[in-house]
Amino acid sequence: MTVLRRSLRAFGDFWWDFLIGDSPEFVLATGVIIALAFLLDEGRLVATLVLPLVAAAFLLASTYRGRKRATAPAPQEDAPASPVSPPTV
Repeated sequence: MTVLRRSLRAFGDFWWDFLIGDSPEFVLATGVIIALAFLLDEGRLVATLVLPLVAAAFLLASTYRGRKRATAPAPQEDAPASPVSPPTV
């Protein structure tokens, strides 16, 4: 039974990393866009206008979030002392 449990766990971990990964907002955006596409099936003109705008809004939000993370100062870690001393002139 443990082999089956480990296999199912590995399968679930793979799909979690594959779908969610580092950016769960893309999974959310995909779900919202697909749901809107189904809801706006009858109004093709409205869907043609709304869906690209929603996709662009999610991409802009994701870019803003990524840029905000990139400009945040990284935590400083104490670097271990190097075993080799620097050369002297």
